[in-house]
Amino acid sequence: MKSNMPRPASPRTSLLLSLLLVPFGARAADSIDSVEKAATEWVKTRAETTRLESDWASQRPLLESMAGALTERAQSTEEKRDHLKAQTAKDREEIEVAQAKNQELSVGLLAADARLAALKTQLVQLRPSLPPRLSDALELAYRSLTTPDLGTSERMQATMTVLNRCVQFNRLVTCDDEVLTIEGEPGPRSFEVVYWGLSHGYALDRTAKKVWLGSPGPKGWQWESHPEATPKVIELIAVCKDKAEPEFVPVPARLVHSTSSQANNP
Repeated sequence: MKSNMPRPASPRTSLLLSLLLVPFGARAADSIDSVEKAATEWVKTRAETTRLESDWASQRPLLESMAGALTERAQSTEEKRDHLKAQTAKDREEIEVAQAKNQELSVGLLAADARLAALKTQLVQLRPSLPPRLSDALELAYRSLTTPDLGTSERMQATMTVLNRCVQFNRLVTCDDEVLTIEGEPGPRSFEVVYWGLSHGYALDRTAKKVWLGSPGPKGWQWESHPEATPKVIELIAVCKDKAEPEFVPVPARLVHSTSSQANNP
């Protein structure tokens, strides 16, 4: 008679079953952990999403109100800008006109400065041909005129001083005593002089009874001896000093032409 009781597994079979069940149990445990972590992360994400939606729902009216206020403020600012532009249109036009005038004046000032520099050069070249009395009187003005760093206004002032004094001197007959250095004479001495403007003059040495005719020459102002004219120049000086009745006195003179110069005795 056979028994129905199951036979116990052999040691080899038990060992094989154990080896098969161990990996299956490990994989099942890992899957459960992954699901738990994913669920935890989903719960956290959902909670954060809910919180953000709640915050947005509570703050949205405030943000919309602020956006509306900023829009109104921007519109108001634009209206003020347009109004201010309309008000300042005339001022801006006047400023543009003034700027154009300033630019034009700047160009004119540069041109005037160039002409002034050329005039200064001419005046400096003219000085040796001026009567000695006038040249000495203009010493300070010429010194300022030839200063290298002189400003435009100061140069203009010095130039006008020289021109005005020359014009004034040219309109007068000047009679006075003056210390001169005449070529051929021993050192500077005092002479009685008469200047006929800028054109010519006479120097009288009453003691030596000598007369010199002065006039502009190729090398500047020059004195030319004319002893024969001494009596007439003495009469001329007497008339100039109101020591004699006015009368015509013939004296030497020099007429300078464009190509040549000659002395005429009227």
